[in-house]
Amino acid sequence: MSGNTDKDFAMMMKIHHQQALNMAEMQLKTGKSPEMKAMAKQIIVAQKKEIAQFDKWLAKQK
Repeated sequence: MSGNTDKDFAMMMKIHHQQALNMAEMQLKTGKSPEMKAMAKQIIVAQKKEIAQFDKWLAKQK
């Protein structure tokens, strides 16, 4: 933690979203449920968008 709440939030949420991507990708590779695979695809789209937003914000903080 850097002590900068905004920056810490962005960094921690980026990690959290990356973990969600990892889980969703595993679901697509090995999951059986079409419903869960559809949800995993939605999660991948949403999380990648949010990671890009965090990256953009973090890039301006240097």
